[in-house]
Amino acid sequence: MTLEVPGTVRVEVGVVMERRPGVTPWAEHAWAAVEVLEEFPDLPPWTALREEAGRTLFFAGGAEVALHPTDTDNYIHNLEQDPPRIWVLLRPVEQAPGYQLQAVTVDAGEAQLYAESGTDLLEALPMPARLRLLLERFVAEHHKVREFHKRKRDRADSEALARRSRVEEA
Repeated sequence: MTLEVPGTVRVEVGVVMERRPGVTPWAEHAWAAVEVLEEFPDLPPWTALREEAGRTLFFAGGAEVALHPTDTDNYIHNLEQDPPRIWVLLRPVEQAPGYQLQAVTVDAGEAQLYAESGTDLLEALPMPARLRLLLERFVAEHHKVREFHKRKRDRADSEALARRSRVEEA
């Protein structure tokens, strides 16, 4: 059972990856996300699209971008960037080609959490135009300004903090 925030919108996108020859003796290949597609072909994940000069473009597969009404602050910060970003996360796996498309997000906070793992491949790409328009409309509809309430500290009990002598303890 999964709980979902009411008003959540999910958008399907496709990811194109590039595999190029490695430039060090420790890596046979280097991988990079090159594009997020709003409309994508009905192909199985990791279908080779084009190969030239040792570089191969792959359709890595489709993924859902989830827009949650409670995360609009993060979306606003992303939309203020020039250009706004979309993050693609790939996780290393044993089977070929060596990566699995794990997630795609427009939430910079979520992307930062993914970046902390250290083994995943996380790429930031420019956000596609229609997804940007959808995100702007989503924020306009769902964003609620939350007032900042500074918490006041309780006054310290000076008697509780005082040092007691051994005579008083007995």
